[in-house]
Amino acid sequence: MSMDIDALSLKELKDLRAQVDRAINSFEDRRKREAVARLEAEARELGFTLQDLVDAANSKKRAPAAPKYANPENPSDTWSGRGRKPRWFTEAVAAGRSPEDMAV
Repeated sequence: MSMDIDALSLKELKDLRAQVDRAINSFEDRRKREAVARLEAEARELGFTLQDLVDAANSKKRAPAAPKYANPENPSDTWSGRGRKPRWFTEAVAAGRSPEDMAV
């Protein structure tokens, strides 16, 4: 299919673009449905459903990190040393305390 796109008007070009976008989306949707069908068949052969396998892959969660530092004012207020420093930690360090002083 050969087409002289330089000869098309702006409206015709926009219509053509819309048709191409629809064709691409349709193609991608069709390929996804085919892939899901193949994966479901493979899972059935192995004695599972595709949902079983997806759920098993998503079930691995990381355990919360153990506390590494405790607030000197309130020992139940802890921080693992990961992520953003809590205000009590930065204020204690600014006041001259070392992180080792607050270690759990």
